[in-house]
Amino acid sequence: MAGRTSRRLAFADFRPDFHDYADDLEGEIVGSCRTVLDVGCGANSPLRPFSARLGYTVGVDSHAPSIERSRAKGIHREYRLMDVRDVHAVFGDASFDGVLLSDVIEHLPASEGLDLLHHAERIARRKVVVFTPNGFLPQDEFDGNLRQEHLSGWTTRRMRDLGYRVTGINGWRPLRTSHGRITWKPEPLWRWVSRFTQPLVARWPEQAFQLLCVKDVGAA
Repeated sequence: MAGRTSRRLAFADFRPDFHDYADDLEGEIVGSCRTVLDVGCGANSPLRPFSARLGYTVGVDSHAPSIERSRAKGIHREYRLMDVRDVHAVFGDASFDGVLLSDVIEHLPASEGLDLLHHAERIARRKVVVFTPNGFLPQDEFDGNLRQEHLSGWTTRRMRDLGYRVTGINGWRPLRTSHGRITWKPEPLWRWVSRFTQPLVARWPEQAFQLLCVKDVGAA
């Protein structure tokens, strides 16, 4: 894919043993999207390694401390503190080239997640990018953010039925549990196995821990 660089994903600061999907994300966005709406941007958006190369990005989040931490890192040009479910009331149709929903829809009930996907597809001129666990992954609130609880699960089949092309991320699903922690011990061994399985699950995302889903709305 075009636009890849050697920079590594800041998301790895959270789980350094995770597969680095920065190249996948950068390849999807750089070159095709100059403006990006990052819905549920959090404190450390995966756009961080290359956001400066984009023309204009806006970060949206309902958690004020996350917005402030992201602002301190200078990830986005503009920020909106608001409920992500209300983006359609603030941003017009086809107002951004791309819309990113990274670790967002699983925090909503399924019906509200579908609504948010539909809103994102209206806001985007070219593509919508979604990153989410493969199926339901239990997770409680943390980091002082009540919205970190998982309320729904999204599978490869479901995302494909919605018109997304899907790539598997972060290795074989049984190797990880809540927050991406390695399931079995010794952890170094199974972390290596997770890395080893990444090329396989990239092709067969049904077996992956997480999913990178892309919809080319402009082509539609």
